[in-house]
Amino acid sequence: MSLRPLHDRVIVKRIEQETKTSSGIVLPESAAEKPDQGEVLAVGPGKRDTDGRRIEPDLKVGERVLFGKYAGQTVKVDGDELLVLREEDVVAVVG
Repeated sequence: MSLRPLHDRVIVKRIEQETKTSSGIVLPESAAEKPDQGEVLAVGPGKRDTDGRRIEPDLKVGERVLFGKYAGQTVKVDGDELLVLREEDVVAVVG
């Protein structure tokens, strides 16, 4: 199954964080928080303004992005956990 985001939505796959701290302490999975970084897998065509013109999204497939911990909707596709976000939920592009 594939997902095609609509309007100003993007599909993001979370990038797993390190399970070891800088001092070498290994964190158990239960103590780790969900990462707030991900890779953009798909971008919708953009939303429309009041005149009906499409506003092009600023994000591109393949970019690493930062987003809020509780942003978006989690979906499972072919065993992968993906996140559907609005473009406005993305706070920065890493890189």
